[in-house]
Amino acid sequence: MELLNKDLSLLFEQLGLPSDQASIDAFIASHAPLPDDVKVSEAPFWNESQAAFLKESIMDDADWEPVVDELNVLLHENQPHP
Repeated sequence: MELLNKDLSLLFEQLGLPSDQASIDAFIASHAPLPDDVKVSEAPFWNESQAAFLKESIMDDADWEPVVDELNVLLHENQPHP
């Protein structure tokens, strides 16, 4: 049984990206907002293995799905502030 609560920091680690809060915020700021018609797993900034992981997490309703969904919302809704 896995006891770890999955969060954005662990998701970023899983994706091989810097996982501190400042790095996560910078990543989202530099890649958002995604167009409404682009699925998070199909965004052009992922490498092949990252995209596959995200797609599998969503399709298989894996333990990661809620966190991937959170990232999806952040990437689609994050609007630059004037």
